[in-house]
Amino acid sequence: MTDDETETDADATETEESAAADETEATGIQEGDFVRLSYTARTVENDQLVDTTDEEVAEEEGVADQQETFEPRVIAVGAGHLFDAVEEDFIGGEPGDSGTVTVPAGEAFGEYDEGEVRTVSADRIPEDDRYPGGHVDIDGQHGHVETIIGGRARVDFNHPLAGSDVEYDYEVLDVVEDRVEQAKGMLSMYFDADLDMRIETDEVEEEQMVESEDDEDEESEPEFETVTTEKETLYIEQSPQLQFDQQWMMGKQQILGDLIDRLDLDRVVVEEVIDGTGGMMGGMGGMMGGMGGGGGEADMEAIEEELADADVDLDDVTEELDEADASE
Repeated sequence: MTDDETETDADATETEESAAADETEATGIQEGDFVRLSYTARTVENDQLVDTTDEEVAEEEGVADQQETFEPRVIAVGAGHLFDAVEEDFIGGEPGDSGTVTVPAGEAFGEYDEGEVRTVSADRIPEDDRYPGGHVDIDGQHGHVETIIGGRARVDFNHPLAGSDVEYDYEVLDVVEDRVEQAKGMLSMYFDADLDMRIETDEVEEEQMVESEDDEDEESEPEFETVTTEKETLYIEQSPQLQFDQQWMMGKQQILGDLIDRLDLDRVVVEEVIDGTGGMMGGMGGMMGGMGGGGGEADMEAIEEELADADVDLDDVTEELDEADASE
């Protein structure tokens, strides 16, 4: 056997071993999969609760009365729904796997930065928040008030958990294959709302450009024809709570674009439901009509009370109406 033949056999063996290793690495849970997780996260130093999917833990910590659902969560692996260190611990694993992972402060909520504690004029803080511990937003940064002396305030713009290592106890319950459930899981990372969804295959008519018969004529108008194509569509019934959610209004294009990519959809259709039996939007039509009729302060107070009961900010509604008028 020549040296060249020996090298060729060695290369072939190395290639086979590499392929076998790649095949082994691809087994189990991988990036792009959807998994249902239960977990509880606490700070390492003082055992402060950071997040949990366990209702019993939430009750023990006194946070179960918050407007939040405590139940296992469906996440897309690799979508940034969990810290990388946690995902890396169960990638390649199987449903039923569990573990404990410590996420260093620098990879969790950041190291504590003394430079992010700054002195500002107390006048820049709303009067209702002008006390130690009050939360404020200044120049696009969120912080909390440390002290107020005279007309000056010390505000800490670090994340409240900056500098804290975080320990996650988790269990992978199952791999989620149903795409509607996957979609609900992704949206639940942004909104705590139970939304009705469905996936359908629709026949959609579209205009497509066709090649001109006279390709040499640069001035010829492009020609179009109507074709019917099938599109896999996710339908989302938009609830009143979602419609007036600031994060939804500002980020729905990016959020739904991510849904389309990860669920391999053609499009998403958001359906606005107007309920004429006392639903939020059904009531809004009557309220807006009353506003134009000169009902006075009593009518405005009633409107504000209804909006408050529905957890809607009147300023947000007014701003949307102004924007709609401007676009017209």
